[in-house]
Amino acid sequence: MSYSVGQVADVANVTVRTLHHYDEIGLLVPGERSRAGHRRYGDADLDRLQQILFYRELGFPLDEVAALLDDPAADPQEHLRRQHELLSTRIEKLRKMAAAVEHAMEARRMNVRLTPEEKFEVFGDFDPDAYAAEAERRWGGTDPYKESQRRTAAYTKEDWQRLKEEFDAIHQKMAGLLARGVPAESEAAMDVAEEHRRFIGRGYYECSYEIHTGLGEMYVADERFTATYEAIRPGLAVYMRDAMLANAVRNA
Repeated sequence: MSYSVGQVADVANVTVRTLHHYDEIGLLVPGERSRAGHRRYGDADLDRLQQILFYRELGFPLDEVAALLDDPAADPQEHLRRQHELLSTRIEKLRKMAAAVEHAMEARRMNVRLTPEEKFEVFGDFDPDAYAAEAERRWGGTDPYKESQRRTAAYTKEDWQRLKEEFDAIHQKMAGLLARGVPAESEAAMDVAEEHRRFIGRGYYECSYEIHTGLGEMYVADERFTATYEAIRPGLAVYMRDAMLANAVRNA
């Protein structure tokens, strides 16, 4: 079975112009031509395109991609191994960045007053100040943001460390339920979701059930939050959202 250039462009989410360019430079030459001279791509061509797009996503220039794919010493298994290694490295980097963003959005939007040394100790090697503008842009005009600033203006390093440890413990409880196969709509999961909501209310701002379910949706919709929860336990972001929603319905 073969596919037209338009079909391949739609499936691979690239432009027809891109496929024409790959053909012109010899990076992806379609295996067939129609009687009218139109490009036709087979399964092997699609496999190669997948490899090309993977390396391009990682930032490899086209000439290096061609060298990698046309290396006679490399076999398909070696390509897969290399991809796995590159993806693992990138995932770990993104996980750390996502965790830093989450901590920053929880803390710096609330006017944290820490020295550079204290920020490093609490938040790791990412500067929360780098994300303060985004947090203010998203929540600066809201009552919860203002309440958080008022409450946390005098928080010390120890206060932030305690809050972080409590929050991590709640996440671990939820991850444990997920690992045991406990449904997100169960009493146990809803109880942890309620603990999560009350924690926010104690430490930051009055967290209504409506606000709480909105946070749950953000955990899934915002890839940075999703990456943070997925790093704790695969599937945790969706599980958290569902438990938070179920808890809100229970208390409606």
